[in-house]
Amino acid sequence: MWIFSPFHGVVILIPALLYFIPAIVGRKKRNARQIFWLNFFLGWTVVGWVGTLIWALMQDPVPAQVIGNNPVQEWVRCPSCGKYSPPGAKFCSSCGAPIKS
Repeated sequence: MWIFSPFHGVVILIPALLYFIPAIVGRKKRNARQIFWLNFFLGWTVVGWVGTLIWALMQDPVPAQVIGNNPVQEWVRCPSCGKYSPPGAKFCSSCGAPIKS
């Protein structure tokens, strides 16, 4: 006759935790779902478990930033007072004198 004991839960829980170590380690990675399923289906093989663990321990690649080649317009200097106005201004923002382009 089988009698329930809290020890039976531990006997099942500890091997399950050991089996899913790669999925637990890689849970915050970009490919966490794929790591889990690979571990679920191939974790029973030593090669599958070790390969999944290596994948979970690897760093995610840093996405490349694309920098546009937009020319920066320079501020315009007023010929009367010498202060600078925003690009494309027709009149000085300080003295109101017309700015020649």
